[in-house]
Amino acid sequence: MPRLSILLLLFGLAPALTTGSAYGQFASAEPAAAAAPATGPSGEFAPGVETVIPPSLDPAETITRHDMVEIATDKSLEWDPKLTAGAKLLEQATDARFPRDLWALEFGFKPLRMMRFEDPSTESGQRLVWYLVYRVKNTGAALRPTMDEADGEFTATKVDSGPIRFVPHFVLQGHDVGPDGGKIYRAYLDQALPEAVAAIAQREAPQGQELFTTTTMPLKPLAVGESRWGVAMWSDLDPEIDFFSIYVRGLTNAYDWTDPEGAYQVGDPPGKGREFVRKSLQLNFWRPGDRFLQHESEVRYGVAPGKAGLYGVEEGVDYRWVYR
Repeated sequence: MPRLSILLLLFGLAPALTTGSAYGQFASAEPAAAAAPATGPSGEFAPGVETVIPPSLDPAETITRHDMVEIATDKSLEWDPKLTAGAKLLEQATDARFPRDLWALEFGFKPLRMMRFEDPSTESGQRLVWYLVYRVKNTGAALRPTMDEADGEFTATKVDSGPIRFVPHFVLQGHDVGPDGGKIYRAYLDQALPEAVAAIAQREAPQGQELFTTTTMPLKPLAVGESRWGVAMWSDLDPEIDFFSIYVRGLTNAYDWTDPEGAYQVGDPPGKGREFVRKSLQLNFWRPGDRFLQHESEVRYGVAPGKAGLYGVEEGVDYRWVYR
């Protein structure tokens, strides 16, 4: 028996093995008695099990202002219109307004948890998977910028979003610092592990609910009023990680961009050098445990006391919306 399995047995943390796969046998990282989540008669989670974050819609995000560098950098366009009224072309390309429809999804999630599975390729014979079971819902929330013909100003109007295709993008990023005080950069992209989904669903999903992965979730748009359950998974995380956030992208189409000075030159393809940032949900977590016995009961949602600065937030901030 691998040494890690012996340690788990000694601490009463080794559960019975469950569903098999090409990667090996999956097993809960908690005692077997705690494996089944509490659900109501309709298959929904009991109150308090799921954290729900409403759609984030900011009317200001329906309009962005930028210089049109493709025009502004062409000095040959510096001319005065002699036969038509209005501003010069270069002036019109300065601080131009870009309106767009804006939509956002509701996001709910269960506590971040762990599951072990047998993997002969590792020294211990086991691999640990961290996972987040979540739910997305298309509530139909959307805004459309409407221009007032009288003054040319835009106002945001509520509209129906229609079907939305959720393309999930999850990154687990650490905020730990080293002995020298410098930040240790650790970032892990969500992995699609189809072999793990059945075991996770058996433990986590409400009755009869399918769990979608990063690759299967986008295959069909979400109709208005439709909810869908998914799971984000990570393996091979640095066991020293204590303070971290999960960044979720795809819950809204809000974005922005910058054109670094000198990145675009006359004759370049439109948009060359342009840098985009997208609105993402930052979920904060921390764990006070050690590298030798990682366990999901250590993981806490929110900012570690006295460590808000590591996350870039104020004390007590569990989540926020950021552009990255």
